[in-house]
Amino acid sequence: MRRSLTVPIVATLGFLFLYAPIIALVIFSFNANRLVTVWSGFSVASYSSLWSDPQLLPAAWLSLQIAAIAATIALVLGTLCAYALVRFRRFRGKTVLQATVSAPLVMPDVITGLALLLMFVAMQSLIGWPSGRGVLTIVIAHATFCTAYVTVVVQSRLTDLDLSLEEAAMDLGATPVRVFFDVTLPIIAPALVSGWLLAFTLSLDDLVIASFVSGPGSSTLPMVIYSKVRLGVAPEVNALATIIIGFVAAGVFIATLLQLRRKPAKA
Repeated sequence: MRRSLTVPIVATLGFLFLYAPIIALVIFSFNANRLVTVWSGFSVASYSSLWSDPQLLPAAWLSLQIAAIAATIALVLGTLCAYALVRFRRFRGKTVLQATVSAPLVMPDVITGLALLLMFVAMQSLIGWPSGRGVLTIVIAHATFCTAYVTVVVQSRLTDLDLSLEEAAMDLGATPVRVFFDVTLPIIAPALVSGWLLAFTLSLDDLVIASFVSGPGSSTLPMVIYSKVRLGVAPEVNALATIIIGFVAAGVFIATLLQLRRKPAKA
């Protein structure tokens, strides 16, 4: 009996440890007091003041744009790298490519951000591009380290792919390009979506690397929130975080429903 209760108790404590701070954040986003640690009653004033905030909403929109562009670039580059590493068994520079792709996975963000900053400064002095640091340098930096994560996700899916499907398509007269777009891509599509979402999340969440390569007028949402937290958490931050949590929860719920509908019914 004791053994049967251990798993539910441990699972409950684990979920409380993970989600209790999020629940507290959502609750205090409806706090009437400007001090987020003191509950004074229910109010939606923080949500109404959020729409007139001159920093949070522009920073959130900028972060979403940067994350979408960087994730798309990382998806293309990561897919090409994964395809080359899996399908071309031996080629000159494969070891260097593998090490280059794996480096951002284990490299501290401080080192990555500093290295990218030095690279941008050197490029500007040599060829005059990029001229200063801003949105472009953040996109390049985020696409650089996100490519490594996309490569790992897509590479694992390509490794498990049944080659007989591609060989059968070639036997029927399909060209390698046609096989890639008509056979390989549809099969690895879930890995592509997972890689893009992972890259999007990492880019949206990044603070350290963006702090190194950003410039005036290009502050992302994590940078703005960090600057506000140092002076005390504003209720508008909780309101924006609650809205983001709501969108994420809705997306997970919809994805779960679609996944359940696709499961074949048991006979």
